[in-house]
Amino acid sequence: MKDSHMKLAIDLAIKAKELNEVPVGCIITDQNENIISKAFNSVERHNDPTAHAEILAIRKACLKMKTTKLFNFSLYVTLEPCAMCEAAIINSGIKKVYFGAFSDSLKINNFKLKNYFSLKTRKEFMGGFNEECCSNLIKEFFKVKRKL
Repeated sequence: MKDSHMKLAIDLAIKAKELNEVPVGCIITDQNENIISKAFNSVERHNDPTAHAEILAIRKACLKMKTTKLFNFSLYVTLEPCAMCEAAIINSGIKKVYFGAFSDSLKINNFKLKNYFSLKTRKEFMGGFNEECCSNLIKEFFKVKRKL
């Protein structure tokens, strides 16, 4: 299921790119791998620096499930979560996170944070799913942006 869920997250990232948003897509599934929510980055559209795909998907899942805790849920996202999104993931209780591309900007900044949360929460936090495709989406987006 991880491949099909990541492919859906990639489709959402492509939609974000078409709307001139950083191409990140996210879905959340329940313990049976049913899709509960999906979202893509909408920072520019909403004029909201917190409108990352993960945050929006968590909000939608919590509203749909009428809870603030998503203990038996999984999150699939095309880019390694930033510190803000990781904190939201932890606070929501999501146990499993699968991401596509590793974030170059997080390698140094978040290393201690990720290790701390992994030890404290014993979450499954794995990257590299459809990594090449996810990484190329981000690289191509910023390559075009830098030329403007």
